[in-house]
Amino acid sequence: MSVLEIKDLHVNVETEQGTREILRGVDLTIRKGEIHAIMGPNGSGKSTLAYTIAGHPKYTVVSGSITLDGEDVLEMSVDERARAGLFLAMQYPVEIPGVTVTNFLRTAKTAIDGQAPAVRGWVKDVRESMANLRMDPAFAERNVNEGFSGGEKKRNEILQLELLKPDFAVLDETDSGLDVDALKIVSEGVNRAKEQTGLGVLLITHYTRILRYITPDYVHVFVAGRVAEEGGPELADRLEEEGYDRYLDGAVVS
Repeated sequence: MSVLEIKDLHVNVETEQGTREILRGVDLTIRKGEIHAIMGPNGSGKSTLAYTIAGHPKYTVVSGSITLDGEDVLEMSVDERARAGLFLAMQYPVEIPGVTVTNFLRTAKTAIDGQAPAVRGWVKDVRESMANLRMDPAFAERNVNEGFSGGEKKRNEILQLELLKPDFAVLDETDSGLDVDALKIVSEGVNRAKEQTGLGVLLITHYTRILRYITPDYVHVFVAGRVAEEGGPELADRLEEEGYDRYLDGAVVS
């Protein structure tokens, strides 16, 4: 069984005020087939963890490790991480002018698999996934995320997830900006991908509403760059009632 393991991870970022430590010793183990929800207030380091796993150059790993099945993820380039089975759904998906959704998906699939998918089967898979996500088929010929609404961008992220079939997906606040209907459709897409491939999911969110549709096996509370508490789905219910105040009272924030 594939395992994504994070040990004693410390990460800095450069700001106008100087170097700032964001992650302060994060330990986390995610096995394929598990759903882990990371919850916490703004500025607690949730998105920093997501982008560090993906290899964003803005974030500097000071110490600690990230391994995938024993292989050192931190030694991999961004594209090597994707080929190894890591996927990031961004909180703010970027626009790619001049590149259609169809071309982007096929190019990405070819890069990951090492060979181009058979055209007939690939077109069928794309159409089926778009239909499941209630995406207008015309979006396939539009440039990636260009002129898309917030909800359409998030559906496009999950379209990529379903078609690229990674081993582990990091979903950075995929629920932000979604109305109730879009939230349900996006969540169904994540659940579908997990059922089909045994996907491991690291789901980052502020709120419990997405957890009504995607049931986590584990919940981790992030505060001031550390995991302050861990538990099962019941921990998310408690956060819904109590909020984060009891964690923040004792937190040290630079």
